[in-house]
This record gives sequence, structure tokens and C-alpha cells, in this order.
Amino acid sequence: MRKIYLLALVSFLMLNCSSDSSESEPINEQMYFPPSDGSNTWETKSITDLGWNQNAVQPLLDYLELKNTKSFIILVNGRIVMENYFNGHTATTPWYWASAGKTLTTTVTGIAQDEGLININNKVSDYLGTGWTSAPLAKENLITCKNLLSMNSGLNDALGDDVSPANLQYVADAGTRWAYHNVYVKLQDVVAQASGQTWSNYFNTKLRDRIGMTGGAWINNDGLSVYWSTSRNMARFGLLSLNQGKWNGTTIVNSNYFNQATTTSQTLNQAYGYLWWLNGKSSYRLPGLQFEFNGTLMSNAPSDMYAALGKNDQKIYVVPSMKMVIIRMGDVANPDNPTFALSGFDNELWDKINDLYQ
Repeated sequence: MRKIYLLALVSFLMLNCSSDSSESEPINEQMYFPPSDGSNTWETKSITDLGWNQNAVQPLLDYLELKNTKSFIILVNGRIVMENYFNGHTATTPWYWASAGKTLTTTVTGIAQDEGLININNKVSDYLGTGWTSAPLAKENLITCKNLLSMNSGLNDALGDDVSPANLQYVADAGTRWAYHNVYVKLQDVVAQASGQTWSNYFNTKLRDRIGMTGGAWINNDGLSVYWSTSRNMARFGLLSLNQGKWNGTTIVNSNYFNQATTTSQTLNQAYGYLWWLNGKSSYRLPGLQFEFNGTLMSNAPSDMYAALGKNDQKIYVVPSMKMVIIRMGDVANPDNPTFALSGFDNELWDKINDLYQ
């Protein structure tokens, strides 16, 4: 009799474990990576499979279309859950990343450091020579590659996008002032100089081609190099970022470096890493302002989210706790209030996204 009881108990426990496993399976299943050979193959996962709310899908799509969106993708565990195109955009149409592409520069800078070509703690003039700014030499020599990654170079952010020496003027000592500045692109020159290759060639061979971001390209726009690609290629980079620099078991960039990149990088702006925006901090600063705001960057988004944010609402949201990546490309969501990075659209969009799974 006792044996029968024990067998029944074991069977009951196994059934319950099986049921629990099934409910959590979409999050706990193995991470998927699409092939890197340029094929269009990509596994999918349905809203129903995830146990999400199908009734919340259409309101989200209506909102995205209303807000001038061109493409929207959600990945969970690497699989496509939603992929939608609007306003004449298609899966094969390239679009610009704007400042969301800063994180590509972050990643390639880390790759160059992994290869021993550079050290981000070294001063920029070690690679570019002196005179790359118009700051006094002693002040210029304070600026490290890490300062460029962290946006605390101390150079004047009010002089426009031009990064010629005459336009890179001293305001404060490096490390003492946070300001959103296009001077970060000098890291591309650092990598090119240290590698003996063009920036595009080094980027293509070390990052783009290794994760199958086929067809994307850097295009010069008023002296700045801006990345253009399809939405799926942006999603590939988001998936690499979710996996802390690893792609299907292969290390693209060192995970320790990637963790540093997605952690507060300086004491002036808690919500900023190495060109990545960080949610869940107690305060943040925004481009063009020397003012600290209390509270988290996006109150409606998960606190562990980090994001690549670009002008006119180009977005890569990465949420480790949900093993989720979200991509948004398009025109500015709120034309009356254009911004360089964070916008009111972020919180509004997350309100709609939350309806899918809460």
C-alpha cells in the first residue's frame, strides 16, 4: 500500500513539474540565432505560444502606424514574435539607425580592444596624434577613448555636428562634465588608425559579416558616418547585445567589456553606459541640457532594459529579464517634439507593449 502511495505521489509531482515547465517554456527554451549566411530563415514564436494577449496586438499596430513607424519587430529568445511594416516600408528596405548606431561603434571599439589594437583607457591622441581638437594640449591629453564612449570628453556640445579640430573646443576637463556630443565618432578614426584598415572594412569583417547583417552600410551625412540597414539586421545586432556579445556560442566581443558598456560608465549620468542608455536608474540627463532629472529613464519599461536610441525615434530595446529585443524604425513619432534620443514616444510605446503580456 505504501509503494502505491509513493508511486502516486511521484506521478503527481511529475505532472506538476511538466505543467510548470510548459508554462515557462517560452522564456526558458534555448536561445535561437538565425543563420549568418545571409539567408532569410528565421524561426518564429506566436503570441499564443507565449501566452500573451492577442487582443492587445491590433491596438499596438494601430498606434505604431499612427506614429509614423516604418518597421517594428519583437524577438523573444531570438525568435520573431511580431514583425510588421507600415507606410510603404518593407523587409528589404534599408533605413538609417541615426544615434542608435552609436552602439555599433561601442561594440567595434571593444573588438579592437580584445584584439590588443587599442586600450580604451589610453588618451585619444595616442592614436590620432595631438591637435585632433582645438583644446589646449594639456586639456586634449586628458581625453581618453573611454571619455568618448561615456560622453564626458569636456568638449563643447553646442557647436553642431562638425567634428573637425576647430569645432572641438574645450569647456571643461575630461570626466567632469557629461554632454551628448558627436565627438564619439573619433573612435572610428581610432580603430581605423590602430587596425590599418578603413572603419567600414574593419566593421564589416569583425562584426557585420560575422552575425549576418548583410547589405548594411555606413553612409556619409554632412561629415558624419550614419549606418543604414534593414530592420532584421538591426534585430540581429539587438540579439547579439541580448547575449552580451556572443553569437550562437561564438564570442564577437568580450562579455566583460559588454557588461561595462551596459553599466553606468561615469558619475554624472547614471542612465548612460558606453553609448548605451540604461533604464532603472534613480536619475538621468538628456542631450543638450546640463540638468539632472530624478527618476528612471522610461517608467513604463522594465528596469533592466538598456537601449540604443536615435534621432526621429530609431529604437533598439534589450530586456534581459524577458530575453526580449524590440526594434522600431521610422520617422519621428511626434513631429511637434523631435528629439535626439529619448522621447515621450518611448514611454507611450511601452504602455502599449505592456498590454501584450501583463
